[in-house]
Amino acid sequence: MSSAETRSARAGRPAGHEKRRLRKTKTPGVYRRVDRDGTTVGYVAVIVVAGKQRKRIAPTYDAARRLKREGETDRDRGVLEEHGTARFVDFLDEWVERYQGQGRRGFRVHTRNEYRRLIQAYAHPYFPKRLKLVEVTPYALARFVDWLADEREQGKRLSDKTIANIVIPLRTALKSAQREGLIRQNPSQGLALPHREEDPDEEEVEAIKVFSREQLTAVLSLAPERHKLLLELLAGCGLRISEAIALQRLHFQLDGGTPEVCIRRALVKGVMGPPKSKRGRRDIRLSAPLADKLRAHLAANTGESTDLVFASNGGGALDPDNLRKRMLKPLVEEVGAPWAGFHTFRHTFASIHLSEGTNLVALSRALGHHSPAFTLSRYTHLLPGESAAPLDIGVVGPARS
Repeated sequence: MSSAETRSARAGRPAGHEKRRLRKTKTPGVYRRVDRDGTTVGYVAVIVVAGKQRKRIAPTYDAARRLKREGETDRDRGVLEEHGTARFVDFLDEWVERYQGQGRRGFRVHTRNEYRRLIQAYAHPYFPKRLKLVEVTPYALARFVDWLADEREQGKRLSDKTIANIVIPLRTALKSAQREGLIRQNPSQGLALPHREEDPDEEEVEAIKVFSREQLTAVLSLAPERHKLLLELLAGCGLRISEAIALQRLHFQLDGGTPEVCIRRALVKGVMGPPKSKRGRRDIRLSAPLADKLRAHLAANTGESTDLVFASNGGGALDPDNLRKRMLKPLVEEVGAPWAGFHTFRHTFASIHLSEGTNLVALSRALGHHSPAFTLSRYTHLLPGESAAPLDIGVVGPARS
């Protein structure tokens, strides 16, 4: 396939359109596109804006007439003249830098960085640089999804969840463009995403794994003294590593009958911000032995209330990636759990609570999940028992009259 044909397909236009000719129709400004042999292959609506022609391609005569009417309406409103030449990928780059979100929590720095990465990694390589924002069609977006799902194109298999995440910034940007009057309709509405059968081997790899109690005990006993308390806190409270390394002295309430750790922020990829979600802001009870160790640690390492509890040698924040590579990886390999990461402590916390019959609502709150239903769906396979016990309805009692 030639480069011109490839660009045409990605833009949602039939290949070879550059060689096709236009024939007048009974509607001024609407033309029939014909191949060299005279076969009709589509229609074109031409709108004159500031003395220049703007062409829009349509599959049918009625669709071309509709594009003609809509284009002239946009021109008369000033929309087409002002924004009609905006390039799609340029708009994505500009949008991701200024977008402020729609909810009360705004747009997190980490989310902006991730949206920027996805746009650069997937939208830029796929969509033609010259493709205009107003030319993005549902067909072009559908082909983009097909491209993401093609293992040969990607060099690996992108999961359905990954593809959905890649599409999110494009959908949000197009919604903003429609709201701002840059496009009349949002072409991403109704965009179908893949729902493929999972590879059994992939399911096995992605299944949540936890430490056995023996492995957890071994990990904590073999941990370097400098990081032992951090690992004990992860295991005893189910914290995310991003939450644990962001803790300050003021976040521990160790006096009184109910010692607690207060989760108010997280450090993600070097950026300090609020917890992952609204539910992430929570207070978690500490066991008496863990509270005693924390009191001793704070007493031995005096400082300001805003000082980090778990800090680097220079007093700054720990680097989770460096900590994982230098400390955790050798440790978990030694206890026979080379697959384990910092999140394994959180999963193990949930697993132990489920095995001991902890109330699901209480566990969901401790984990900072948005709902008990999410906690249940995430850890269903960790619930004890293979099936419900048989019910003897004879012991229920006599029916009421």
